[in-house]
Amino acid sequence: CRARAVSRFSTIYHRHALATMAPGKRARRDDGADASADTGAADRTVLAQLRDEQGEPLGPPLELPHGVTPAQLQQVCNKLLGSEDDPMPYSFFVNEAEVLQELSAHLDQQHIASEDIVPIVYQPQAVFRVRAVTQCSATIAGHTDNIVELYFSPDGRRLATGSGDKTVRFWDIWTQTPQHTCKGHKHWVQCVAWAPDAQALASGGADCEINVWDPATGAVVCPPLTGHRKFITWISWEPLHNSPTARSTRFVSASKDGTAKVWDFSAVGRKCVVSLAQHTQSVTCVKWGGEGLIYTASQDTTIKVWRASDGALCRTLNNHAHWVNSLSLNTDYVIRTGPFDEYGRKEEGDVRDAARKRYEEIKGEGPERLVSASEDNTLYLWEPSKGKKPIVPRMTGHQRGILFVSFSPDGRLIASASLDKSCKIWNGVSGKFVGTLRAHVGPVYRVTWAGDSRLVITASEDSTIKLWDVKTSKMLEDLPGHEGSVFAVDWAPNGDMVASGGADKKLKLWRR
Repeated sequence: CRARAVSRFSTIYHRHALATMAPGKRARRDDGADASADTGAADRTVLAQLRDEQGEPLGPPLELPHGVTPAQLQQVCNKLLGSEDDPMPYSFFVNEAEVLQELSAHLDQQHIASEDIVPIVYQPQAVFRVRAVTQCSATIAGHTDNIVELYFSPDGRRLATGSGDKTVRFWDIWTQTPQHTCKGHKHWVQCVAWAPDAQALASGGADCEINVWDPATGAVVCPPLTGHRKFITWISWEPLHNSPTARSTRFVSASKDGTAKVWDFSAVGRKCVVSLAQHTQSVTCVKWGGEGLIYTASQDTTIKVWRASDGALCRTLNNHAHWVNSLSLNTDYVIRTGPFDEYGRKEEGDVRDAARKRYEEIKGEGPERLVSASEDNTLYLWEPSKGKKPIVPRMTGHQRGILFVSFSPDGRLIASASLDKSCKIWNGVSGKFVGTLRAHVGPVYRVTWAGDSRLVITASEDSTIKLWDVKTSKMLEDLPGHEGSVFAVDWAPNGDMVASGGADKKLKLWRR
């Protein structure tokens, strides 16, 4: 029966693999019995079933050599998918553990019997590869107080920073010089956020006001948006694919006054469209999702889910026992970059169609997933559009409060930065712990992903940023240079460079 289940291709591949695997080892042995035993070991096979991330089988079970490697599995996968002429890179997982060496090592480690059909999940990886940054290419002065926030534009061509000196600055990353200094705030600039079409930047300050800037000229687009009674904590733009026009004009702001407000800076008259006021303490983070929902996190320990169209409260998520500091969606990266691909290019035609296509590719068939990080040292993974219960048990491991959390660009992994001086990586679907990135000697304030989801950079109070390989959880580069805490770090969506800023008031650009 087992033989009938094996496809003709698996038999051909099995013979080819046995003929090509490690002939040198057998050739070095002169003793006939040893050679026979070695041949017997090489002849061991395992019946495996390749499945995609949704659990759909890829053809019938295959009889594979016990020592098949990830490279050989990639050949098999591309053959079955009909992509031999243009092969795609894949990662393979057995019981959520990535296959990094011969399959036999994973079977032995997990005590899987060779008589069982082993499910092997394959995941497509980014075709492009972001090169690791290794050195500081520029240190640029300009701000006269702490750099609190910085972000690259969705196309990776501009950089904006917000500072305690009450200004927003735009920087020319090619000449590595200041481009525009935007004055309008009366107190610290607390947050900045780019529109997904890269045509505007919103900034919120401790003066309770929001300004919208034109990055091409550095001029304000409209008068300051007022209405919050305390300082602004976060700004999130409406996803471009949900925008009523091809120009991004709407965003949501969160404030210490316990409210979130939706603004349309193109509207005539009143700019505040909807006010979301159900929290009892400071709203620490807000996200505008691609399914028409807005998510707010608060120091009242709850997360609230709102309908963006009319501001109606849909549900409250209340499993945390302390402040909720940070939120992230598995679609954050694709919402941020809108219609722009990994090279900063956009397709011809309606930008909303391009943004919607990219969004649906990342989201897949299921609902959006949301991860929340709290001062109670835990994370929760939710599907807020479906219900108010976490989809997995709480994610524990940090020893102190978690300051920041971020999904990887492909939505498969989560990185969390904590006061316990570490960053942890989690499975973005099952919530299972993957690895710990530990080398900082101070709290980790921020973490940012490379566009291919293979690398992360962490920023810390210890005045350094560090580059990590996610697959091995090993530090690749220690990047010192700042003279104080590093509060902000971002990796350009096109992968060209990393920017960091902090208490030393200097902007640093890092490249290969």
